[in-house]
Amino acid sequence: MRKWIALAAGTAMGLTAASAANAADELTLQLKWVTQAQFAGYYVAKDKGFYEEADLDVTINPGGPDIAPPQVIAGGGADVVIEWMPAALAAREKGVPLVNIAQPFQRSGMMLTCRKETGIETPEDFRGRTLGVWFFGNEFPFLSWMSQLGIPTEGGDDGVEVLKQGFNVDPLIQEQADCVSTMTYNEYWQVIDAGFTPDDLVVFNYTDQGVATLEDGIYVLEESLADEAMADKLARFVAASMRGWEYACENQQEAAEIVLENDATGAQTEEHQVRMTGEICKLIGDSDGTLDTAAAETTVDSLLAGGSDPVITARPEGAWTDAIMNKVKGM
Repeated sequence: MRKWIALAAGTAMGLTAASAANAADELTLQLKWVTQAQFAGYYVAKDKGFYEEADLDVTINPGGPDIAPPQVIAGGGADVVIEWMPAALAAREKGVPLVNIAQPFQRSGMMLTCRKETGIETPEDFRGRTLGVWFFGNEFPFLSWMSQLGIPTEGGDDGVEVLKQGFNVDPLIQEQADCVSTMTYNEYWQVIDAGFTPDDLVVFNYTDQGVATLEDGIYVLEESLADEAMADKLARFVAASMRGWEYACENQQEAAEIVLENDATGAQTEEHQVRMTGEICKLIGDSDGTLDTAAAETTVDSLLAGGSDPVITARPEGAWTDAIMNKVKGM
């Protein structure tokens, strides 16, 4: 990864020198969630000047519980969004022509975390239970999983009662739900910080269950790819962003501090962000941003396997492209 990123950096610096008299190209990035280490690579790329060296002026807009990146980009509020593939494909089927141009995250961090005292040991034990589920596009992997298990999501002794979970773990702590949605890098540790020990919990990792779907990909609208000037900007953006991720994972303490500096809410803590950076880097692994098409096809298969209520109804065409990554690697 370092070799081509270094080459991209050199090319970008050459572009900067050649166009010093010109204003940098502007790009707006919409994140999937609030400012946190889940997006450390982008904040690092901005803070360390990687975007500037690529002749880019990048604005990073944090997300939140009421912000859906596909809606933002469809409305012209962003040029690039960070989104999970299930939500992106569902939006594409509904008419928002999102295309994955790069995939920094190689693994899913999604889990269902249960209190061991409930007696839940296997997915079959979910029947008759209350499970906390995130919505706003985050429910798709869960619904697909339940469909594959043949477990109804409308309640009853044979089904599960779905509790619309806020972006916290209060339902588990307050015993309103038997299990809640968590990420390896965030909410799981909120449960631990609330006084639970790993032995108090039973965790179902979506990857281990064979139902993982791709998360935190970089998406644009199809029309952006048809514009050669925009495609060039996107290639520079991806190259600089992957430099940011490489630096963040090699300098995790500093990366966490950069994230905290960009957190206007003051809600994040250093301990949590350092820990999150470490967990996020496990999901990125040695990624250079190239999408694993086999993993993308697995995601599609999972979303189609919903019986009478699949997340998507047809295999998508044109939902991802290697055109931008090929430009990056050719820098």
